[in-house]
Amino acid sequence: MLRTRSAIRPLQPADREAALEVCARDIASNVFVASRILEGVLETQPQSLLAHRSGRELDSLLWANANVVPVETTSLSRGEFVDRLRRGRRRCASILGPRDQVEPMWSLVEPLWGDAREIRGSQPLCVTSTPPSTLGVPLDPRVRRARVEEADLVLPAAEHMFTHEIGYPPYTGSSRAYLGSIAAMIRRGHTYIATDTAPDGSERVIFKTDIGSAALGCVQVQGVWLAPDLRGRGYAVPLIAAAVEQIMCDVGQLVTLYVNDFNTAARAAYRRVGFVEAGEFMTVLL
Repeated sequence: MLRTRSAIRPLQPADREAALEVCARDIASNVFVASRILEGVLETQPQSLLAHRSGRELDSLLWANANVVPVETTSLSRGEFVDRLRRGRRRCASILGPRDQVEPMWSLVEPLWGDAREIRGSQPLCVTSTPPSTLGVPLDPRVRRARVEEADLVLPAAEHMFTHEIGYPPYTGSSRAYLGSIAAMIRRGHTYIATDTAPDGSERVIFKTDIGSAALGCVQVQGVWLAPDLRGRGYAVPLIAAAVEQIMCDVGQLVTLYVNDFNTAARAAYRRVGFVEAGEFMTVLL
């Protein structure tokens, strides 16, 4: 039997610009993968990013590491990517990205990988390029970039956010590795916090957010967190607005995030800051 050559190949360093062009078709949706490319993943983890070609042209991508993230896939390329996944890997931690790509991809791999732990089927993708201050939104002056020596201070907020969002703690036993990842994020200038004084006189983080990805003038923020005792009291909007304003000045003008559709309080806060819902993500947690 004649075997046709697969259109799926690991991306090579020579493909860098072509891959970024694919991401740029919808940078708000694809900034995660674009950021990994710019960080050098094609040299350091060449098997993590797969490419599909139509003839000689690169037309879609798949991030296939701990998570699976499709980029500009079509029904044809999704089928071929899934064939590659079936042959080459066990279950990942999640599949996430634009719903119109994740949903059909999940239907293809579910028979092999089994039931999902949770499916977040509708996560509005929110974007803004307007500084909140120009909309008359107040900015909380306490928001700033975290300092490297503050990793221990940030740890409780990061741990609480992760556990609440994902459904299990970010580490078991020692916090050393997780603390190291927090410190690395801070060193890159990608963690923004606000602090105040706790009732016992100690300093505590009351607000935190991180830059998860940044590429081609677009920034995706993640891990937006407010101390539980301050929620519902009008703090969220000025804190988020101050972080967005600083991120626009420091890193990129287009700021994006995605949020669970059932989180009505967060969606309302983002709208007040200036975000508009411009797409829909989906996350399958495995």
